[in-house]
Amino acid sequence: MLRRFLDSIYATGLWGACLAMIAIAVLVFAQIIGRMIDRVLILSGAAPLGLAIPSLSDFGGFLFVAAATLALPATLRAAGHVRVTLTLALAGPRVGRFLTVLVLVLALGMAGFAAWHSAAQMWDSWSFNVVSFGMVKVPLWVPQAVMTTGFALLVLALADELLAALRGADPAFRKAEAERSTGEH
Repeated sequence: MLRRFLDSIYATGLWGACLAMIAIAVLVFAQIIGRMIDRVLILSGAAPLGLAIPSLSDFGGFLFVAAATLALPATLRAAGHVRVTLTLALAGPRVGRFLTVLVLVLALGMAGFAAWHSAAQMWDSWSFNVVSFGMVKVPLWVPQAVMTTGFALLVLALADELLAALRGADPAFRKAEAERSTGEH
């Protein structure tokens, strides 16, 4: 029951990341179409309509950060992050398990630090009513809240993996690596 709940949280983050990437593609495509229409109008002697998406680079940046952070937990569990598996393989199962736990503890500390400071930055932006510099003034706490959520989900996923490793089970990323390596042979 808890496993399904956690997996659904990670999947929701991944869906949010996918939607953010789709939104980036749609915005860029709309901007390109607008420019093409304006160029055709100029070439035909008509006045351009000035079709443009204001603050497109701001929105693209916000959406990219959302995509990157919201995908972190699912990427971790799918063994998509860069890891040095050769060292673990050469170390043997006992040392490999110790190194896995050690790295998960360190990663959990760093992710907790990132989540904490992201939340503090979000709180400051909300408290001082900080907005983006672009033509469209976006309260910065909104994209920062999404980033904080992504880091918090990573903390949850790392704690989940660490608890699995401490119980003596293989973390999900180790299972994904094993499945991938058996599928390659």
